[in-house]
This record gives sequence, structure tokens and C-alpha cells, in this order.
Amino acid sequence: MATCVRLPRCGAPRLRPALLGPRAGGGAPGPGPLRTYAPGLPAALLRTDSFVGGRWVPAAAAFPVRDPASGAELGRVADCGAPEARAAVRAAHDAFRGWKGALAKERSALLRKWYDLMMQHKDDLARIITAESGKPLKEAQGEVLYSAQFLEWFSEEARRIYGDVISTASREKRALVLKQPVGVAAVITPWNFPSAMITRKVGAALAAGCTVVVKPAEDTPFSALALAELANQAGIPPGAYNVVPCSRRRAQEVGEALCTDPLVSKISFTGSTATGKALLHHAANSVKRVSMELGGLAPFIVFDSANVDQAVAGAMASKFRNSGQTCVCSNRFLVQSGIHDAFVSKLAEAMRASLRVGNGFEEGTTQGPLINEKAVEKVETHVSDALAKGATLVTGGKRHQLGNNFFEPTLLSNVTRDMLCAREETFGPLAPVIKFHTEEEALVIANAADVGLAGYFYSQDPAQIWRVAEQLEVGMVGVNEGLLSAVECPFGGVKQSGLGREGSKYGIDEYLEVNSCLPVCAAVINKCELTTSCFRVQVCGDGFSCQCII
Repeated sequence: MATCVRLPRCGAPRLRPALLGPRAGGGAPGPGPLRTYAPGLPAALLRTDSFVGGRWVPAAAAFPVRDPASGAELGRVADCGAPEARAAVRAAHDAFRGWKGALAKERSALLRKWYDLMMQHKDDLARIITAESGKPLKEAQGEVLYSAQFLEWFSEEARRIYGDVISTASREKRALVLKQPVGVAAVITPWNFPSAMITRKVGAALAAGCTVVVKPAEDTPFSALALAELANQAGIPPGAYNVVPCSRRRAQEVGEALCTDPLVSKISFTGSTATGKALLHHAANSVKRVSMELGGLAPFIVFDSANVDQAVAGAMASKFRNSGQTCVCSNRFLVQSGIHDAFVSKLAEAMRASLRVGNGFEEGTTQGPLINEKAVEKVETHVSDALAKGATLVTGGKRHQLGNNFFEPTLLSNVTRDMLCAREETFGPLAPVIKFHTEEEALVIANAADVGLAGYFYSQDPAQIWRVAEQLEVGMVGVNEGLLSAVECPFGGVKQSGLGREGSKYGIDEYLEVNSCLPVCAAVINKCELTTSCFRVQVCGDGFSCQCII
């Protein structure tokens, strides 16, 4: 199922001060001397222990969290293992009965209070995101607002979990359908949106009546722990929200413990397709419910009928947000032959004029560092592979002179389908352009991937818009639009891009079981007497109706 949308554009211990370089852009000035930058990170929200059962719990070991811009150590966080993960699951399981039994109105009020606290601390939360993920501060501020909106949305959805009353073959019997929380949910989140990926999952789970254990990405645990501090302040009951950070060395151990624990009923994961398959294998042994938001290879198609300037603006928004490190970033640009040269020329001009590489805390930065050395190496590999096979370098193409994890925004033309950048998700600031001639050819190329998360296309032909929107094999389609995400819309993919949907009114269903009761109500109609309990069921017969409320 594809979702077609057209959204308006919108525009603890003290941490060590990071050493940041000066802001620069594209082919900008050479590196200057590093200087100490004091970002003013909030001590009240900086936690380093795990959060289990409403308490801050240290671990026997700790691992360093580093600023991706400078490599400086920001702090050391509890390095949890399988025993700590299982302890968190037990805490969540112990809290489940009480949280499940809370009134929907009560759960709603607590989620709303958590949202209010996020909004009160939005600037502090944004600084934490920039410090540990490297994204520009303006983008981090946008993520905090987006993140908080999921708590607001699901605080409202908590009161809208409806069942059904079904007529049966018997005049005196009705079947009642209930939606009930599945139980303990294990939530495993990525580093590229360290706040929003948590609230999108946890907001839905808590609204449904589930309790959760969160394993944040090892690169960005501080955001998850800051959310735990605010959840605690909001009054979320002990054990309802737990966080177990761990190092990369122990990630597999902790993930396996969460996926195989018999007390866990639900797994929700955002990350690579390869890791998702491993978690699915573990979850299958105990037949757990799963939600998977996995890798993408988003096509961005520009047809001859498109407004080229509009398409370039959409390409800039879609490709270079978070330096190309989002799961819905355009990965393959398919441009029809009639406007190919104009599009490439204007995109290169826009990249040189608008993109500024630098530290996320520096004013005017639009492109922060990649998350780590491994990410930089992957972009380098994709660029060198394409050039070796005949691609043309239009701009960029190498590590930025700031060094460390910075890479120049890069545009390649004359790209072919056999190149790595056309077959693998780059997750970096690389825009490869493939020329095509017909609509049919574009769809064949776009749909050839075994993943299908997001897709974009630009056209001013109404008939073509309908055809292409229905034929793209992705879960989300942007029509003349480069940004897709909104709390009101379902987020998820098809093929090997995952299972289930997050956000929207559908997101809460991922944490609910559908249970039916038969018979629900056998009534002596003329006396309005019930022989078995029912909940707000209206029984009508022989011109008489009664409202049964128990």
C-alpha cells in the first residue's frame, strides 16, 4: 500500500567541551585553528546510567560517546549487557498490569505532560542532539518539535481506541470486539533521529497501555536518557519506560536478549535491513509481534513535464537533510532526457550556493559531519566505484578539508544501474543522477530494488501523476514534494523495507491485540437484565432499547 502525500515545505556528569573547527562550505577556505566551543549543554538532562523501574542504575562498565564533529569524548554511559536488559524487561513486565489498567484518560494526561516538558526543554534537547549526532542545531530543533508532536498525537489517540459490537445469528447475543495492549514492547532505535524515533514508537506503545524497554543507538544514548528524565518528571510510572544503553560491542547481545525474552511480546526496530532480518529470526522462535522500519533506496524521478526549479528545491530538501543520513533520503535521481542537463546544472548551482559544511553548533551550517568514520568510508567507496565505472564528477567527491567525519556534498552524473550508489543505500551527501528516456523505463529502474520505503517524483501531467503514484512500489510517495514525514500520516515501507506502520491513527494498532467475546450479552429484553457483563453495549429488540453500562 502506498501513501501519497503532498506536504507544504517548512522551512548528569558534565560533558567535556568539544573542539570544533570553523564553519566552511563546499570549496571554502582552508581549515583554521581548532577552538574550544562551549555549547552550554544542560547538566539537569545529561544522564549516564541506565533507567530501569523508575531508578537510575549504573552498570559495571561504561563506554564513551563522542562528538562526531571533533572526535572529542562527550561522556561515558552505562554499558549494559544481557543481564541488565532482562532486568529492564522484568521491570516493564511488573509495571504492565498497572499501566494497562489505568484509564485511557490517565495515560493521555501523562503523555501530554511529557509533551509539555519536552516543549519547555526544547532548546536543551536540541543541543544534546547536535552534540551527539552532529546534525545542525536548526535541524535538531526541528527534530525536537517533531519528536514532541508524537507524544501530543498519541496522548490524544489514547482516548480513541475503539472496539466493535457485532450482530450474531442469535437475536439475544452480541459479539464484542476489544482492543487490548500486547504487553511489554522492546524498542530498538537508530542514531540519525535519536529523539523522534523513540517518541514515535514509545508514544504509541504507552498510549495503547504497553510498557517499554528502549535500547538506543550506541552513538546517541544521551537523547534517550534525557527523555527518560522528562518522562520521570511527567509522572510516567516506574517500569513503564526503561532505557538500557550499550556499546557497539554489546549491541548484538542486548538485542538478542530483548528479542528472545519470553516476557517481551512486541519488538519495534528502526535500522538496517540486515539487522532487522537478524532480529526477526530471534523474534520468530517465540512468535512475537514485530514492527520493522528498515533500509530504503528512495528514487527521485524528474519527468520532462516537471517544473525544474521546483524539482531542484525538492531534491535539496530530500537529499541533504541531516547530510543525507535519513532513511527516506533520495538515493537515486532519475531524470528524463529532455530536462536532464538543465536539472544537473541547476542542482549543482544550488548545492554550491546553499550548502555550508561545518560544526552543527556554528551559525549557518547546513551540513554537519557524518556519524562516524565507517559512514565516511562508505560514501568514499560509492564515489570511487562510480567514477571507476564511468560516472562524471560534477561537484564535491572527497572528504572535506575540515577533516574528521566531514564529507563534501557530492553530485555525480552519467550514473548507471550497475554502480554501487544505484544499488545500495549510501546514507551520506551523495546525489547520483541516472538519465532515462520513457516513463516505463523510469518505473522499471525505480521498482527494481528489493526495498521500498519512500519515493518521490515531479510532474505537471495529471494523468502521469496518478499512474506513477499507483505504480511506484514504495510505502510513501512524495508528489512534487521532497519532504514526507508528518505525525498524522502513516510511516513505513513495503518489500524488505519493513513491516507495519508508525505514526498516524494506524500506529497505535501495532501495539494492540484484537480480542473477541461471544456471547457478550444475553438480555431479557423486557426487563433489561444482563446475564453476563458488557461495556457500553446497546441491546435493541421489540421496539425497546436499553443502554448497558457496567
